[in-house]
Amino acid sequence: MNIQNIIAKKRDKQKLNKEEIDFFITEYTKGNIADYQASALIMAIYLNGMDEEETTNLTLAMANSGDILDLSELGNVVDKHSTGGVGDKVTLILAPIIASLGIPVAKMSGRGLGYTGGTIDKLESIPGYKTDISEKEFILNVKKIGISLIGQTLNLAPADKKIYALRDATSTTESIPLIASSIMSKKIAAGANKIVLDVTYGRGAFMKTKERAQELADTMIRIGKLAGRETVAVITPMEEPLGKNVGNSLEVIEAVEALKGNMQEDVKNVVLELGSNMIKLAGKGNNLEENKLKMMENIQNGRALAKFKELVQNQGGDVSYIEDTNKFKKAKYILPVKLEKEGIIKEIDAEKIGKISVDLGAGRIRKEDRIEQETGIALNKKINDKVEKEDIVAYIHANDEEKAKEAVEKLKEIYVLQ
Repeated sequence: MNIQNIIAKKRDKQKLNKEEIDFFITEYTKGNIADYQASALIMAIYLNGMDEEETTNLTLAMANSGDILDLSELGNVVDKHSTGGVGDKVTLILAPIIASLGIPVAKMSGRGLGYTGGTIDKLESIPGYKTDISEKEFILNVKKIGISLIGQTLNLAPADKKIYALRDATSTTESIPLIASSIMSKKIAAGANKIVLDVTYGRGAFMKTKERAQELADTMIRIGKLAGRETVAVITPMEEPLGKNVGNSLEVIEAVEALKGNMQEDVKNVVLELGSNMIKLAGKGNNLEENKLKMMENIQNGRALAKFKELVQNQGGDVSYIEDTNKFKKAKYILPVKLEKEGIIKEIDAEKIGKISVDLGAGRIRKEDRIEQETGIALNKKINDKVEKEDIVAYIHANDEEKAKEAVEKLKEIYVLQ
């Protein structure tokens, strides 16, 4: 068996068997298959797809490429994962709320992919926060304070970690088999026995239509069932960025504000919908509306924010940045975006905003790119808001003056008024 034959088979739209998939994952993880060969196969999968059996085999092979955590000693552990979106800071808000309700949160998150941000990049904008810790420490943290958020580190789904970086660099992100296997391999390896999926669709998501999002959700639910993980999916629209801020430290600042009770309405809807399902799966309440009230109560009484601070401190982060978000490093240039027209905002293309944010330094174009944590976009006005002439609709946060000026002009074109 060799990789050239496997690439040719998928290139020619043929089905890969379990042995071929296992061979690819095993040999690529060991370093015996080159990145360019893996990229060729990934592109063939992107173009020609995989059926349900192939996708499940790919998921299990990636999950089994390293360790599979055993979290059974923690009881019911409910994990949450989003398929990605622009301005998606949900985990930063939701995880501490759930942990504050006495439900263990042991979550392994990813980095930014394409024009969507990554939870780990956001957490690393908090000075000192360690996302790269041992499996033993990960479990001890959850035992100690009920929560740990880490990167996809060590020997958990190492094949996915390598493939994830390649997909980002080769524009092969928007593929149901690749997204489903990536997410579910991480979830299986991370050891949670219950999973809530936030499957996004629209301009700011990898799935552009609700139908495609449903197809992806159904695929992941079936994989979860085969792997013995109870899985629920919530379908979420992502036409415009979620919340107000796009960019790593900017989103952490918004998350802290949300945990203080100042939550953007669209963020609130997603957080409560996902969280109420997590509480239900954990066996802590079958009524979703009552579960939402429990969550709001722990925001109002300060327990959720206290849990976030505890998480940050426990993983080496400087809590003073959470206590005073003005301490976060500011971008060199913060330029206002004004429209020379008035009306009601009809459209804001989230994908284009995500791409501008990446160009400013908030994301990666190549896997080795360094992120500038303080760059990004802060939106003042969103869909259905009224705009008067000379209103500031957004602020560009950049470290390069020319890039900042270009971003201002691009953003003006993205706002569509009626």
